[in-house]
Amino acid sequence: MAVFCGSKPGNNTLFIAHAKELGALLAKNNIILIYGGGGVGLMGALANAALDNNGKVIGVIPQILLEWEQEHKGVTELKVVSDMHVRKKTMYELSDAAIILPGGNGTLDELFELITWNTLKIHEKKIYILNSAGYYNHLIAHLDNMMEQGYLYEDWKKRITVVDTPTAIFS
Repeated sequence: MAVFCGSKPGNNTLFIAHAKELGALLAKNNIILIYGGGGVGLMGALANAALDNNGKVIGVIPQILLEWEQEHKGVTELKVVSDMHVRKKTMYELSDAAIILPGGNGTLDELFELITWNTLKIHEKKIYILNSAGYYNHLIAHLDNMMEQGYLYEDWKKRITVVDTPTAIFS
């Protein structure tokens, strides 16, 4: 399962709590975590929780971000790749589905590339948005607006499931 999220913790403690809960749930369900390879922010909390619960964690980090995101040195496997494009492609190829946690520009880039590739049938992986504390409410409203204004080829809800808690992903 690929998880895309921030390399910063954010301002709401629920974001970290949900990242930790998700990491633990992935491990307990024997699902390999594939993530951006960082050791800080939501990425670090997610990976640490999976590892603390005997999970397998594969980090994929581009060379340029080794210092920026402080690569996690304790993951099961760390793949250092040439650039951001290779990172995303590698994460997509290694995963069966994706979960989007709160994050910044990079997380949105990853989400929209996933949606675009899904629409173009490059892959048909399930996408979950973990809408912790309503973090993605404005984005969800914008996706609805894009649909209403005729810019989407199909209802985005056919490809994306929005949940409010990590446990809802597994139910």
